[in-house]
Order: sequence, then C-alpha cells, then structure tokens
Amino acid sequence: MNRRNLASPRSSQGGFSLIEVMVALLILAFGLLGFALLQTTSVRFVQSANYRTQATNLANDLIELMRAQRTDTLAGGAYSSASFAAGAVTANGACTWPTGAAVTPKTNVARWQCEVVKTLGEKASAEVQFTQSTGRVSVAITWGDQRWDPKEPDSLTTFGLTTFL
Repeated sequence: MNRRNLASPRSSQGGFSLIEVMVALLILAFGLLGFALLQTTSVRFVQSANYRTQATNLANDLIELMRAQRTDTLAGGAYSSASFAAGAVTANGACTWPTGAAVTPKTNVARWQCEVVKTLGEKASAEVQFTQSTGRVSVAITWGDQRWDPKEPDSLTTFGLTTFL
C-alpha cells in the first residue's frame, strides 16, 4: 500500500494566497467604480428628463390658458406677447396665481413667465407664436441643461409644442 494515498485530504489544500485576495479586491473595486459612474450618469439623465417634463407641462399650461381665454387670445391679447428672452424675467420667488379681480391675461402671462424661469433657471426663455387667421399656436421653451452634456455644460435645450386653438 502506498502511504501517500493515506494522507488526509485537508493537508493537500492550502487556502487562499494573498495575491488571490488582492486580485479579487481589485476586481470588486473596478466593479464598484463602474457602478458609481453608472449611478452618477443616471442621476444626470433623470434630472435632465425632469427639466424636459417641466418644460412640457409649462408649454401645456400656457396653451390651456390661451384656450380658456380664447376671446382675448384670438383678439391678439396678452398671450400673443408671452415671449421673453433669457435674463429678461426674474423669478421673484412667489410666482403665485392671481386671484379675484386681479385675474387678467396679462397677470397670467406674468405668472407663467415667472414659473418658467423659476422652474428651468435663469437661462430660460420662451418664444410664443400665434397666427390669428388659423388659430395656430407654437410655444418653444429654451433652457440651459447643464446635466445633459458634460462636454458642453452651457448648451441649451429647446422644447416646442404646436397646436390649434
């Protein structure tokens, strides 16, 4: 009988070496680093999507105000002059809805412009085009979307909506 075959199986195993443990930790570190990068990119895209959603809601808000006060809109009232350039409107903090006798198309436009700047930042602007003969309305809202493109953080994004009253 061979004595080597009688040796216990435990004596032939030596466990993990320090190099194996270091390689495993290195692989884990790269995986966690990749996950962290994925998470930060995801946050940037989610915040950008939130701005796009807000711009969509703001454009719909103005169009619904125009529909609600259709007579004033078709007469070329305050809603047709709702356009503003970046930096022309400041968000005074309280962009509240006017109430009572203060509710006019002009106060609604001022509140809407304030909401656009408050929601999308100081670089926000809007261009509203209304064609009286056809009732066609176009609302384009532009804002600085710093989160979308890390190479060009000052690039502008525009959302446009066109409909008929």
